[in-house]
Amino acid sequence: MGVVAPLTSTGQAYGTSSYRNFVLISLTLVYTLNFIDRVLIGVVAQPIIEEFKLQDWQFGLLSGFGFALMYTVMGIPIARWAERYNRVRIIAGSVILWSLMTALCGMAGSFVALLVCRIGVGIGEAGCTPPANSIIADYFPARSRARALATYAMGVTLGGVLANAFGGPIAQMFSWREAFLALGIPGVVIGFIVLFSLEEPPRGYSDLPGTKHEEKKGLRDTLRELSRKTTFWMNIAAATVVAFVGYGVGNFSAPFFQRTHGLNVAEVATQISVPLGLAATVGALAAGYLTERASGRYPNAVVVIPGVSLILCVPFYWVGFSTDSVSFALACLLVANVLHYTYLGAQYTVCQGVASARSRATAVAVMLFVVNLIGYGLGPIFVGFLSDMLMSGQLESVQGGAVISAQACDGTQAELLETLGPAQTKACQSARAQGLGQSIMYTVTLYAVGGLLYLITCKTLQKDLTSKLT
Repeated sequence: MGVVAPLTSTGQAYGTSSYRNFVLISLTLVYTLNFIDRVLIGVVAQPIIEEFKLQDWQFGLLSGFGFALMYTVMGIPIARWAERYNRVRIIAGSVILWSLMTALCGMAGSFVALLVCRIGVGIGEAGCTPPANSIIADYFPARSRARALATYAMGVTLGGVLANAFGGPIAQMFSWREAFLALGIPGVVIGFIVLFSLEEPPRGYSDLPGTKHEEKKGLRDTLRELSRKTTFWMNIAAATVVAFVGYGVGNFSAPFFQRTHGLNVAEVATQISVPLGLAATVGALAAGYLTERASGRYPNAVVVIPGVSLILCVPFYWVGFSTDSVSFALACLLVANVLHYTYLGAQYTVCQGVASARSRATAVAVMLFVVNLIGYGLGPIFVGFLSDMLMSGQLESVQGGAVISAQACDGTQAELLETLGPAQTKACQSARAQGLGQSIMYTVTLYAVGGLLYLITCKTLQKDLTSKLT
C-alpha cells in the first residue's frame, strides 16, 4: 500500500490552488458515488418490497442494518491502515470493490442474496470517508476546512440526487435490477482514475507550525486522546440522532409517496427526490460558507448553525408528510431539507478539529462506527417496524380488518386483487400508507434532539479543538 509520508506542519495549503481543488472535487465525486450506490436501494424500495414480498421491517433490515453492520465493523481497521499507509490507494480499492458489489445487487435472485451483496457494498464503502477526511485535512489549513469538508459532504446529497435522477427512470423503464447494474459498473472506472491521478499529501502539512504530532499512534492511544474530548462524543451523539432519523425516513420516503400519493418510481425520483436532494446540497454548501464567514466573530458557529437549523426543520417535515397536496408537501420538504443538511459538514469539521494529525482517519472511523451502526443500522428498522405496527392497528380498525393480516397485504396490487378482492386490497393499501406516514411523522421529531445536542456542544468546543477554526 505504500508507506505513509512523514509528519510536517507548515500552516499552509498543500499543492497549487488548481490541483488542490481538483483533489477536493475528485474526493467529492467519490463520496457522491458512495452515496449513489448506498441510496439506490431506497429509490427502488417499493418494487423490491413487492417482488420479494417483504414487510417494512425486513426492508429496513436490508437497506439499513445489512449494510451498516460490515460498514461499521470494517471502518476502524481500514482507518488504522489509512494512518500508516497510502490513503489514495485505499480509497481507490474501496471504490472498485463497492461498485462491483452494487452491480451484483442487480443479479440477486432472493432476499438473502441481495442482503449478502449489500453487506459487500458496506465493506467497500468503509474505506472511503476516513482516509478522504484525513487527506482533505492535509491539503487544506484549519481556516479553510469547514468549506472544504462541506464541499466534500455534498457527496451525500448529490449522490441522492443522481441515484434518483438515473435510478428511478431506469427502474421504471426496465426494472430495479438494471438500475443497480447501470449505476454500479461506472464506479470501477472511477476507482482507477483516482488511483492514478491523486497525490498522497504529507501528514499534518496544513496544521499550524508547532502543532504537536506523534510519528506513531496506536488505536489505544488514539482512543485515549479522544476520550478526553467531550466535544468529540457530543458531536457523535448529535450526528447519530440525525442519521437515525435521516436514514430511517430517507429509505422509506419513496414508498411513502408511492403509497400515499399514488406516484410511480420514476415520478417520485424525478419530481420529489431530485429537488429535495438539490435543496439538501444547497443546505450543506451554504452552511460551510456561512460557518467560514461567521467563525471569526462567532467561534461556535460550526455547531450553532446546525443546532438551530435542525430544530427549525421539524415543523416543515411534519407538514410535508401530512398534507394531501403533493406540491405543498414538496415546498415544505424543500425548506426542511435545506435546514436539516446544514449538519453534514459540521460533523466532519468538528471531528477533524479535535483530533491530532495521526488520529484523524481513526477519529472519523470511530464517529462513523457509532453513527452508522445506530443511525443507519437501526433507523430504517425502527421506521419499518413502527410502520408495520401502525399498519396492523389500521387494519384492525377497518371493516373486515379481522380477516386481514399484515402478511396477507404483501405483494403487488395485481396479486392482492387476485387473492383478496377490491375491497380488502383497498383496505390493505390504505393501512400500509397510513402506517408508514404516521411512522415517519413520529420519527422526524427526533431531529430537534439532534439540534439541542449540537447547541450543548458549544460549552466544550473551543477547549477541545487542536487547531482553531479561525
